[in-house]
Amino acid sequence: MTTTRREFLTASAIAGAALASPIVLAKSTTATNSMPKLLHHVFFWLKNPESKEDLAKLIAGVKSLAAIETVRSIHVGVPASTEKREVVDNSYHVSELLGFDDVAGQDAYQVHPLHKKFVDEHQHLWSKVVVYDALAAD
Repeated sequence: MTTTRREFLTASAIAGAALASPIVLAKSTTATNSMPKLLHHVFFWLKNPESKEDLAKLIAGVKSLAAIETVRSIHVGVPASTEKREVVDNSYHVSELLGFDDVAGQDAYQVHPLHKKFVDEHQHLWSKVVVYDALAAD
């Protein structure tokens, strides 16, 4: 089977474009998907860790916080089955990672009626809460 010069160049161009596409995509998504300036990371330990019902209630409650106007991003999670290392603490049961534009946005979130309602309706589910707030370093 013989390949013409035109067929070879066409195939080469297509292959080159396919190889280059992930690199261009990675650069463009990095530039357009910047992280919020302030991250509010909360870890919850359930009073009844065996209760799937309590876990589901807490997760649903945390997800409801996305409706607060100053919340720019939300990630609700449970411990991942990653490599066990001395520096990894996966003893928590639920985590929330909320993004805010600034400290003022996070302050407004803390006193928002939906946040207060969440605490009132769900605090009986947890035995411990730890919060880490991080402001982006310039």
